[in-house]
Amino acid sequence: MRLSAPAIMSLLILPLLAACGPSDSDPGPGGVTVGEARALDEAAEMLEQRRLPPEALPGPATSSSPAPPATPISEAPTR
Repeated sequence: MRLSAPAIMSLLILPLLAACGPSDSDPGPGGVTVGEARALDEAAEMLEQRRLPPEALPGPATSSSPAPPATPISEAPTR
């Protein structure tokens, strides 16, 4: 079986076209760009896993004095 030149060219071009994907600025689903949709998907996955990025976690307390002890309700002053 012998293939013609156009058939060979189309077989060579198909893998190149398959490698082409949408760029981040192309319109995506729901009126957002492809990059925004990817970021939203990643954020949703983080929420599902209940994990926060390290920069979102609070740092160590800057107060040098400890908090006052809590007063039990039975000992709280009444008015």
